[in-house]
Amino acid sequence: MTPQPAGPSLDTPADSAGDAQWAADARQSLAHTDARLGKRFEQADNVERLLGLRTRAVDQLIIEAWQRCVPAGAGLALFAVGGYGRGELFPRSDIDLLVLAESDVQQRHEATLARLFALLWDAGLPASHAVRSAAQCVHAAADQTVLTALIEARPLVADATAQHGLARAIAPSLVWPPREYFLAKREELLARHQRFGDTADNLEPDIKDGPGGLRDLNTLGWMALRAFGVSNIDALVGLGHLGLDEAAALKRERQVLARLRFGLHLVAQRPEERLRFDYQKTLAARMGFGDDAESLGVEKMMQGFYRSATVIRRISDRLLQRFEEQFDGEATPQAVGAGFSLRRGYLSADDPMWPHGDIRSIFALFACWARTNDVRGLHSMTARGLAEMLDEIPAYSAVDDSVREQFMALLRGPRAVDTLARMARLGVLGQWIPAFAAVSGRMQFDLFHVYTVDQHTLMVLRNMALFASGRADECFSIAHEVWPRLRKPELLLLAGLFHDIAKGRGGDHSELGAVDAREFCSAHGLSGSDTELVAWLVEQHLRMSITAQKQDITDPEVIHRFAGLVGDRDRLDYLYLLTCADIAGTSPKMWNAWKDRLLADLYFATRRALREGLEHPLPEAERVQEARDNVREQMRLLGHADAVIERQFTAMPDESFVRFRPEQLVWQAASLIEIRKGGTLVKVRRITPESDALEVFVHSPDRDGMFAAIVMTLDRAGYGIHRARVLDGPDDTIFDTFEVTPAGSFADGDAARLEAVLRKALAGNILILRPSRRVMPRQLKHFRFAPRIEFLESSHQGRTVLNLVAPDRPGLLADVAHVLRDQRLRVQDARIATFGERAEDQFQLTDRHDHPLTETSMQALRDALLACLDPDNKPGDPH
Repeated sequence: MTPQPAGPSLDTPADSAGDAQWAADARQSLAHTDARLGKRFEQADNVERLLGLRTRAVDQLIIEAWQRCVPAGAGLALFAVGGYGRGELFPRSDIDLLVLAESDVQQRHEATLARLFALLWDAGLPASHAVRSAAQCVHAAADQTVLTALIEARPLVADATAQHGLARAIAPSLVWPPREYFLAKREELLARHQRFGDTADNLEPDIKDGPGGLRDLNTLGWMALRAFGVSNIDALVGLGHLGLDEAAALKRERQVLARLRFGLHLVAQRPEERLRFDYQKTLAARMGFGDDAESLGVEKMMQGFYRSATVIRRISDRLLQRFEEQFDGEATPQAVGAGFSLRRGYLSADDPMWPHGDIRSIFALFACWARTNDVRGLHSMTARGLAEMLDEIPAYSAVDDSVREQFMALLRGPRAVDTLARMARLGVLGQWIPAFAAVSGRMQFDLFHVYTVDQHTLMVLRNMALFASGRADECFSIAHEVWPRLRKPELLLLAGLFHDIAKGRGGDHSELGAVDAREFCSAHGLSGSDTELVAWLVEQHLRMSITAQKQDITDPEVIHRFAGLVGDRDRLDYLYLLTCADIAGTSPKMWNAWKDRLLADLYFATRRALREGLEHPLPEAERVQEARDNVREQMRLLGHADAVIERQFTAMPDESFVRFRPEQLVWQAASLIEIRKGGTLVKVRRITPESDALEVFVHSPDRDGMFAAIVMTLDRAGYGIHRARVLDGPDDTIFDTFEVTPAGSFADGDAARLEAVLRKALAGNILILRPSRRVMPRQLKHFRFAPRIEFLESSHQGRTVLNLVAPDRPGLLADVAHVLRDQRLRVQDARIATFGERAEDQFQLTDRHDHPLTETSMQALRDALLACLDPDNKPGDPH
């Protein structure tokens, strides 16, 4: 039971004035201790010593408070439990206490205990507490989380009788026998990992609860304590469950994480366990990580965390398996290949001395793993043998050709992507390719790359495995059709493996990575043409994405240039698949139906250009006529008469037949039948049946401010705009097309509802519409930079191109559209692209008379945009 505040106890009269003075003195003493420990932290003092000193200081204050409030012989005992019981008290950690007493004693001293806990809170020691009898402890410990706190109980004020009583109450004979406790904690650990996506490689990882975090180490300690009665993981060495090297590694990495957590509490000034952007830079500086030409200090700090978490996960996987073997015993081995067997589903080397320092034996293991079904993982002793040899594994450049051929056989064999992922997780890939080790755990301090470089690389390879499965996937509409055309799929895997391998070296990572890829392929005996293909893919791996997202791929000149760069269909197939895998592997939110279709459009347009030849591209008039013929045939199939079709064509701009796909034109032409001349048409449809991406078509008499009105309405409805195509039609009309996806929680992807919202907005006075104001997401606040504004001449005569690069935020495009309207400018075309925290948008502009902007109007626009987008302006401030 938890005591409630009550009046003074008869046997311990409350001294309000004295208590207040003691609490003030205690608070000052604790503040002094924390300040002293903070200085010692900055001087790189041992973090275990700092934790011990803080625990001792808090112990002293709590015991003083107890002695002040609780009379001797009261029949009450006090224990520290949980992390405090372990003696692991971080600057803002919880202080968990247990008062042990029989029920009648509890009732007699309710007021005493209420005074005690109030005094602790007043002293700046916000203790969480439970008051239980031994019998109540037995009942509460049926919850394994309560038992976990109790098994680490440390007496603060407790005689031997109380200590023995608590020990008896939570004995395995009464609650949670070792095997059941182990299974429960393992299930809890796996569930916790899943909450974090089963990876520590997140932008804002949780030091305490995330995979490979301190909680994993605590869990191993709890299991060891319950199963073997040892209070220190090091004791498992003597029991044969842990090697000396493994124990040393766990101790080393624990200190890395403990130091990060200690510093994080100091910086956050609260019990924060996530390395949030709010604290990363400050913490890195406080821990002495400085910037240099290749890396930011914060990136170095985070790489250290990710590497520590990886080692902890690697060793804890082995230790969990050994605990399982301890409880369930070894099963009869089942041979699965020369020298290898399955033991309880784990792949094991038959030779206890494996791998004998031989890389060939290691590659043979991975080959056996790839061809064997239903393998739970690597047997703990085999994994330990591999770990002990890890530092001795030679780089690919230091072995003979037969070993390199073994590696290539793995790439050409079954489950090649799974093999590479296993090699990476177990540390083998980084030894074989030292450049991969350099980017392992390397993060980039931005919102675009949500994974570390090595994790991103594995995500890219996983996407390639999805393409190879041959199954149609709604996320990648044509990838499964392109994959079978690849001459040698392993070349694409190599390009994926090397495409980001030079990140963090300074210089262009694509060019540096191409050098690495060329050396690797040559050493592994690839032909000159295959080597050059892989190197070219690495060097150009961003080109297709940039072309699709930043250029007008309906412009024949853009397609002509891109096709000239690609050169042939073979390279196009490889580059297309690499680009899809790369974008989708950057962030779960980065890939969508719009980008899928955008890249597919570029792929098909380039394939056609390559087929027709680059020397004589089709004249625009012929392209328009070809598109008209295609659309006419499709509309006939829908039952439309030729006269109706021709009437619709005359109402549509010629440019639309160049800019849009035939199925879009059919949709637009059929939609126009519904309206009378001079009316306004708003149509919305799903881009694909499975996606939430929508295409919005607006046809209306032209009015100043129409673009801004549509953009602001879409923004207010919660939709993000990916592309805008703004065309002028006959008789002073507009043909505006927008491709959007839900960006806010209030956008449900309902096409009919969005149609209604837009119709209502455009039917009123559009000049009174204003951008909505929303709170900037926390993460974006840490990636502010000065906007860049550039004006260029347009390839379209009579237009001015505005290139805008600015920090992204909710409502950014609506704000820009509002500025353009206020400057009385017309938007003739727009390309919208967002990369993490960066918005990179392009607008083709004219004045109200459809003339290009003058120097005066460009300067006025620049000033207005800077006033709107200045990073120092808070969202919501008047512009």
